[in-house]
Amino acid sequence: MATIRKEFTSPRSADEVWAVLKRFEAVHELAAGFVTASEREPSGARLVTLLNGMQVREWLVSADDAERRLVYAINDSPIYQHYNASAQVFEDGQGSRFVWTVDFLPDAAAEGQNMAMDIGAAAMAKALS
Repeated sequence: MATIRKEFTSPRSADEVWAVLKRFEAVHELAAGFVTASEREPSGARLVTLLNGMQVREWLVSADDAERRLVYAINDSPIYQHYNASAQVFEDGQGSRFVWTVDFLPDAAAEGQNMAMDIGAAAMAKALS
C-alpha cells in the first residue's frame, strides 16, 4: 500500500484552520483551484469535482474536534482499490501545521496521486495564508 504525506504551515491558529477543515461539504473553499465544486449528497457523501473535471465521491469517516483530525474515504473509484485519507491540524509556534496523508492501492497510482496532492496542498496553503 502506498502512502503520501504533504505538510505545510499556516499563520492561522490551529483552531481557525480546524474550523475551515471540518466543514466537510465545503472543501471547494479550502482547496479552491484544485477543487472546483463540492456538494453534500443525500447519502452523506460529498461529490467533489477536481480541476481536471474528474468527480470523486468521498465519505466522511470521522471528524475529531479534540484531535483536529478529519478522515475520509473513497469507496467506489475506478482507479483505486483502496483510498483512505486524513487531514490533521497541529499548533505550531505562532500558527499551525497542516498534515494531509493518503493511503491507497494500487501502488502504481503513486505518481499521479503525488502530483494531485502537490496541487491540492498548494491550494490549501494559499487559502489558509
